[in-house]
Amino acid sequence: MLQTRTPLQLSSVVISWRWDTSTVLVIALLGLAYAACFLKGRQRGEQLPVSRALYFGLAGLGVWLYTGVGMIGVYSDTLFWVRALQVLLLLYLVPFALAAGAPFTVLRAALGPAGRKRLDAMLSGSVARLLTHPATASMLILLLPWALFLSPWYESVLRHGGVDAVTRIIVVAIGFLYFYSRLQIDPVPKHFTQGLSLLITIAESLADGILGIVLWLGPLVAAGYYGSLGRTWGPDARLDQTIGAGILWLLGDFLGLIYSLVVMRAFAADEKRRAREIDAELDAAEAARTRRKAVSRTATRDGEADDEPVSTGLWWENDPQLRERFRR
Repeated sequence: MLQTRTPLQLSSVVISWRWDTSTVLVIALLGLAYAACFLKGRQRGEQLPVSRALYFGLAGLGVWLYTGVGMIGVYSDTLFWVRALQVLLLLYLVPFALAAGAPFTVLRAALGPAGRKRLDAMLSGSVARLLTHPATASMLILLLPWALFLSPWYESVLRHGGVDAVTRIIVVAIGFLYFYSRLQIDPVPKHFTQGLSLLITIAESLADGILGIVLWLGPLVAAGYYGSLGRTWGPDARLDQTIGAGILWLLGDFLGLIYSLVVMRAFAADEKRRAREIDAELDAAEAARTRRKAVSRTATRDGEADDEPVSTGLWWENDPQLRERFRR
């Protein structure tokens, strides 16, 4: 790949751009498909909040596009810390926003009865159950950064544009799988408690911190590649990797904290919903008991009116002589 020789400056955030065919193509296809389904669903009378489209389009696709064609994409092959920032955004922020856009709900709203039935069958099938299981999605998002930065995969990403493009799509896909299965805004094969999501988020924060320490104190990654660039500006290789380790650790924890707040809010909403369901069940049970008592009293009155004795209590209590004798 071609690396930039222009020093990175603050103004590079707005003046540094490049063309990235794979990113532009994928985002254009996803954006057009989402917009078409969203508009068709609204025409069908489905309740699709505009906020969902803003999450998906601006926060999701917009950030994804900038990581490919903006400053982050321009310098991702030159500085380790920029690549670390790119991976972090594509693994956490972009997928979170895409999942918050409820794409499967929007797609379902645009389909007819037959299409909805097929989509529901796919989302409830055995493959979907396996992929969205907490163990599967969590393990993938935990192991991906370790496998990427601490294996030859990382240098292949830096040297080969095709590997880079495919890797970034894989990163977004794994992140989306995780947040889709944990946010549970869209239809999912099985609902899991948000308390489990909170525990997984804590584990992820610890894993990000450990990876940051390993990169901070460990050997340089892709040292041959970065040494061949001949870069004479910016931080040296060790400081560059240290900054990247700090980004993965601190910024990763910050994004995890934001997600934890969302999870805790969802957890509180789940608890309120369960409390309402339990209250409704108790109310229904109480109403059923009241109805049974009313029927019993009515039957008792009807029996007295017909001079038919109603047997209640012990057998001898229904005999007049024995009842009077025991009362003495």
